[in-house]
Amino acid sequence: MEEIVAPAAARALFLEAQGLLDDPARRATRAAVAKLIDRLGFVQLDSINRVERAHHLILGTRLDGYRPALLDRLAFTERRLFEHRTHDAAYIPVALFPYWKPRFPRHAKRLRGMRWFSRRLGKDPDRIIAAVQRRLEREGPLSARDFERERPAEGWWDWSPEKTALEYLWWTGVIATSARDGFDKVYDLTERVLPDAHAAPTPEHDALVEWACGSALERLGAASPAELAHFWLAVPIADAAAWCRKAVSEGRAVPVRLGDAAGGKPKPGVARPDWARRARRAPEPPAGLRLLAPFDPIVRDRKRLARLFAFDYRFEAFTPAAKRKYGYYVMPILEGDRFVGRLDPRLDRARKALVVEGVWWEPGVKPSRARGRAFEAALEKLAARIGAEGVELPRARSEP
Repeated sequence: MEEIVAPAAARALFLEAQGLLDDPARRATRAAVAKLIDRLGFVQLDSINRVERAHHLILGTRLDGYRPALLDRLAFTERRLFEHRTHDAAYIPVALFPYWKPRFPRHAKRLRGMRWFSRRLGKDPDRIIAAVQRRLEREGPLSARDFERERPAEGWWDWSPEKTALEYLWWTGVIATSARDGFDKVYDLTERVLPDAHAAPTPEHDALVEWACGSALERLGAASPAELAHFWLAVPIADAAAWCRKAVSEGRAVPVRLGDAAGGKPKPGVARPDWARRARRAPEPPAGLRLLAPFDPIVRDRKRLARLFAFDYRFEAFTPAAKRKYGYYVMPILEGDRFVGRLDPRLDRARKALVVEGVWWEPGVKPSRARGRAFEAALEKLAARIGAEGVELPRARSEP
């Protein structure tokens, strides 16, 4: 009879694996940030700067003393991180770069087949791509602005052929992000940015599957084959399912049923053989509230979030304002091992104020005095980290 991993145990495994049971007041050094990113696997980047860039919010939630300069140094001075895609753009430990190499040919085939991409490259795509690559070879690090023509861009996705070629070369691993100018990428040849990683051999498919599924299970605690495959988006679900069967047969994993905090039927999955001991020995969550970024690894997989925490979350920045249930940049509020609410904050940079447009507590969660004080402390901590000098709360309790 397969054991059921109860939601409480699954939350303990997941929160510990994702660094949310550690003391956030520990010293925030480059080594601590590097260790944290290794543990997470990757940190998602996002261009929205309503409060702070997502990668800084993700790391700052786990390290009170975190500062963006720590990440920049790891990525662009020490070259301990590289930038590429998981589910979206992300900073990834450079030791994992070889596992991205099998993606590059797939990206090339996919982009070549995209009408949107082909239209922006123009009628002679190979000539444009080769010309852009030759200029990088001659001149070294360049940004898209260095290729700009006289015609001004008419929108966010109004890419010139040269910008499109840069992105094609980046997606396919020929060039890498050498630096960031604000949030704009500066590109150079991968062999110059990451010479050792570029020269490393491409892993065989079996090795890729073993890494993708084994490392995903460590970071998820207990998971279904689909959840393992989706963690890195490196292998198909069928390969993840085959890995699960093999790992179980070899005693490296055990079959389990994954409980549902929302009352759904348990679903099949796998866990490490010592999952129950790990869950029992997991530290208690730190006191206080955590304000999580919309792209935090805990909330990224919405179905898993609902199964483990019974928390229904949607990111509504790209939803028309009139159709939003909550707000533009809603951040979940984590208390212990459960989500107790959400807020819609923004940084008013002109006034140096963190403005909270709305706060919504979950059904059954009372905004007691103690919880209110913890919420204000979490806001003040966030404000200090992003350079705000004050916090402005809504006058009344928000309603969805």
